[in-house]
Amino acid sequence: MTEEEQPSGMERYFQFQQLQTNFKTELVAGFTTFMTMAYILAANPGILSNAIFLEESGDLFNELAIATAISAAIATFVMGIYARFPFALAPGMGLNAYFAFSVVLGEGISWQTALAAVLMEGMVFVLLTITNIRRLVVAAIPQCLKAATTAGIGGFIAYIALQSSGIIANSDTTLTTLGNLASPKTGIAIIGLFLTAALTARRIKGGLLWGILGTAMLAWIAGIAPWPRAIIGFPSLPSHLFGQAWVGLTQISPAATGELLTVLFVFLFVDFFDTVGTVTGLGMRTGYIQENGEFPGVNRALLADAVGTVTGAIFGTSTVTSYIESASGVAEGGRSGLTAVVTGTLFLLSIFFIPLLVAIPAIATAPTLIIVGVLMVGSIRDIEWDDPAEAIPSFLTMIMMPLSYSIADGLAAGLISFPLIKLFQGKAQDIPFAIWIIAVAFLVKFILETS
Repeated sequence: MTEEEQPSGMERYFQFQQLQTNFKTELVAGFTTFMTMAYILAANPGILSNAIFLEESGDLFNELAIATAISAAIATFVMGIYARFPFALAPGMGLNAYFAFSVVLGEGISWQTALAAVLMEGMVFVLLTITNIRRLVVAAIPQCLKAATTAGIGGFIAYIALQSSGIIANSDTTLTTLGNLASPKTGIAIIGLFLTAALTARRIKGGLLWGILGTAMLAWIAGIAPWPRAIIGFPSLPSHLFGQAWVGLTQISPAATGELLTVLFVFLFVDFFDTVGTVTGLGMRTGYIQENGEFPGVNRALLADAVGTVTGAIFGTSTVTSYIESASGVAEGGRSGLTAVVTGTLFLLSIFFIPLLVAIPAIATAPTLIIVGVLMVGSIRDIEWDDPAEAIPSFLTMIMMPLSYSIADGLAAGLISFPLIKLFQGKAQDIPFAIWIIAVAFLVKFILETS
């Protein structure tokens, strides 16, 4: 190899040669991941501002948007630079709704104390990660359920995209049904889907990203979504949010301890298995998980997730977690931590471009997420469908994720049914002890929720 062909320090650090990638591919992958996740900059503050506000200052939407961007950037930098995986993180959807509507508005817990619960959750996750417990859970999950998780996540994000685009609509009779295809919004989404599919079929580099931008432009031109009111906006630093988690810790009264522990348990349980499911699914998609089920370096990824939650709480937002939308960057060829670094950089820069980013409608990202779903469902080829002990738990995992609207609940269906069916087969010796513990934990969770 000549001196000119020697890889740069960056290429060596991110292992471009081993991962068969290059700077351009990682750059496009990082942009694509960011574009599919940019909606969180409007969605997260929109949800949290229902519960996080000050009497004297009113709406904290802008501060929440900045807190969202900064916490996502820091967590994603840790994932890219320290863990060196192409996964991005941001405040999690679902957990933010639980934070706002159940904990603060429903239980009457102050938002400062709720942030304290998120902070404690992150600290517990750091402890569980450095003690290797979270890695052991990932390693214990059977290979067939890892493949099913990837496919289930693919179905889940495609289902979300079909709903947000109006292609699938709610129904009082059948729960969901075909949407109004004559609707301009849905029509634009369908055109965007065919555009993105065509770019993917032609293997156009960055096709998913161009699909998002092209669909957004069509929506703006057609008047389906408003044009951006501005390109650049100067940020309002989260001065009313930063450090309020520490204030919340001082507000915890003995009378509220039991209620707060329940909240902490829910945060821990849902985020734990959401993260395990997401990281496992993405690890399968990127080829990081080996044939024996081992995921080298997974502890680094889980630690990045835990650090992200601590950081998010300090800046004033709900639980930060790994995002399934990272699959869009992976689909573009992103394999190294540089993909995450690019995404994190864009999140950091986004604090100056929030007026533009919040103008990108959900129908613009929906086509890309549907195509990503197609790519991820391909993992089912690794499941032994002739073996009921693999086929039934795998199918339950795949089908329950979109139908329950929860990665954790879908994974629960698989992890509870797997040991039981193995036991019925007379193969109790093939069931790791950790799987029994996880299955019982899920059963206890469901019983508590029911009661």
